[in-house]
Amino acid sequence: QVQLVESGGGLVQAGGSLRLSCTASGTIFIFSINAMGWYRQAPGKQRELVAAIGRGGSTNYADNVKDRFTISRPNQNTVYLQMNSLTPDDTAVYYCSAGPSTGRVSNYWGQGTQVTVSS
Repeated sequence: QVQLVESGGGLVQAGGSLRLSCTASGTIFIFSINAMGWYRQAPGKQRELVAAIGRGGSTNYADNVKDRFTISRPNQNTVYLQMNSLTPDDTAVYYCSAGPSTGRVSNYWGQGTQVTVSS
């Protein structure tokens, strides 16, 4: 089975930064999954795509984060999300994900990591 493990969440003041990390393992992932990304879900809201990146470097960002967040993929099994200028609206559980393309990055999920931004 594919496994995705996130880390890097925590409590930060408004205006601060965090970097989330995700590592993937599993033979199925290595040979069949092209894209990785990050979703988030805030209390009372639906889960939303934050950013995604493909093997060739193609990226997809939500409009409300593209000027502040950066997704990177130094190798095929690792993805980072650098989050700058954080606001309380960014408070959510962040989930690492994987799929066949940046438009379909929801086949596999990590366990989630909590990000809390204080005022």
